[in-house]
Amino acid sequence: MDIQETQALSVEQNGIQQRLESQDLLNRFGLNAAPVDGEAVARSVDALIRAIGEDPDRQGLVDTPKRVAKAYQELVSGYTTDPVALVNNAVFDVEYDDMVIVSDIEFSSLCEHHLLPFVGHVHVAYMPDDKVVGLSKIPRIVDMFSRRLQVQERLTRQIADFIIDVLDPKGVAVVMTAQHMCSMIRGVKKHESNMTTSAMLGDFRHKQETRNEFLMHIQRTKNG
Repeated sequence: MDIQETQALSVEQNGIQQRLESQDLLNRFGLNAAPVDGEAVARSVDALIRAIGEDPDRQGLVDTPKRVAKAYQELVSGYTTDPVALVNNAVFDVEYDDMVIVSDIEFSSLCEHHLLPFVGHVHVAYMPDDKVVGLSKIPRIVDMFSRRLQVQERLTRQIADFIIDVLDPKGVAVVMTAQHMCSMIRGVKKHESNMTTSAMLGDFRHKQETRNEFLMHIQRTKNG
């Protein structure tokens, strides 16, 4: 790589970093929240335990408020993820314009309606426009948006929109399938039900053959 190519790459990386640091991006993707107030969470859990008729001072529950507060720091860490650190300059100029697919990414999130988990798998694909991102970054992007209070429809679209912002690809596709505890252990109590959502942007929306190629791939993955 000559000096001009190195300088051009540095300018491009700085441009991506500036975009990731912008207040507009932080606001649009909900990445500017304050850290979890552990003490406030613990007090709330203590009050909840009392409200349901339990004794927060009995042996099995005495440390539960602190444990829940610590757990929530991880479960909603997506609100305070640093997108610059997440991407970590792992966007590369590559002469490659075929589909990139990352399949069967496990995820877990919290339903914002009942604060109960939903868990499943997500398949992500994009059509590069001379830029690709490091393989590990796609699952990290999924984690950034799943580790917060969510609905599956929004989660699916946020993953796709963020990849569009970072890579400016020709298209992005995200398909997500999950089981929701709020429908498995309460309400309708349907233990085998799954919910599937998708976001198709760019070539995946406008070119049927591109969309079909992706869907055929994830179907093959499901069939082993």
